[in-house]
Amino acid sequence: MQEGAPAPESLSDFRPPALEPRVGGSYVAHEGFAIALYLGIDIGGTKTALGLGDGEGAIHAAERMPTPLSGDARADLRVIVERCRALLAANGLRVEQVTGVGVSLPSPLDRERGVVLNPPNLPSWHGTPVRGLLADALGRPVAIENDANAAALAEFRYGAGRGSRDMVFLTMSTGVGGGLVLGGRLVRGVASSAGEVGHIPVEWEGEPCSCGLRGCLEAYTGGAAWTRRLARLTPPDSAVARHAGAPARARPEHVVAAAREGDAFALAELARYNDYLARGLVAIAFTVAPDRIVLGTIPTAAGEALVFAPLRERFRRHVWPFLAERIEIVPSGLGKSLAAHAGIVVALGATGAEL
Repeated sequence: MQEGAPAPESLSDFRPPALEPRVGGSYVAHEGFAIALYLGIDIGGTKTALGLGDGEGAIHAAERMPTPLSGDARADLRVIVERCRALLAANGLRVEQVTGVGVSLPSPLDRERGVVLNPPNLPSWHGTPVRGLLADALGRPVAIENDANAAALAEFRYGAGRGSRDMVFLTMSTGVGGGLVLGGRLVRGVASSAGEVGHIPVEWEGEPCSCGLRGCLEAYTGGAAWTRRLARLTPPDSAVARHAGAPARARPEHVVAAAREGDAFALAELARYNDYLARGLVAIAFTVAPDRIVLGTIPTAAGEALVFAPLRERFRRHVWPFLAERIEIVPSGLGKSLAAHAGIVVALGATGAEL
């Protein structure tokens, strides 16, 4: 992990007027209206995003940090708590002035006990009572949610899912997660594991996945798995290697950059990526038939010509015509602020809001 912490990264140009505290975590802006502020914590396998925002979707302050991975989950959480306090202090606030705290985690969950279960990208965190530890440390109501569910709620409420009724969101970064919002309500399932579309099998006995199974969608379209493949297969004379500096350092973003230049290896890799992703989306279409599928991170960064147009064409060829006509496949609408929005939308649930 990189030594030291990066400077706070603003995810929004908006800055609120000076806030004066009121009882119970409410604030009055100088204009005279009352708002409530929420603290969101989105913990990923490599990065953690912190956000301070309100229930209407405005992000007032945010920063990113490397996820602390000491091998001791409690020590890692103490580091995150101190960064939360520093973010609040930098904005003239104390933690007591926050209405609620929301945490999104890359893991199945026991929501009743507030415990993470077998997180594939945070192995030392298994069994950690995250909700209780953070509630004790911060002294505020805390809610936790699977990260893909949280991102799906954020997109549904604030982003590309607005106006839909049945939406599936896929987060496609280090791994591949998914969240289902059906009939306007989040579907959690057992251990908050509904919507784990990254583990739909797309090849029987295929590539190994970080979850322990083989042939999962994540093993073909997740950023970590793709990076390992690129380290093995990137030609030294390709534009991908040139963008990366060396074949062994190639990453998905280098494939995207090289594909925009017409590099043959990069275009072949993206064609493979789109083919496997389409297999997963076809399974989703025939299972829940959402009116909208929202894709985040890698597809959104690659854009319409490299991913969305060819992906829709592959999808169209393998579903019934009326499904192809009625299911939209669109990029995330929240961009870099998605992680902050995800934590904040979970924080609404800490104070009793129905999510």
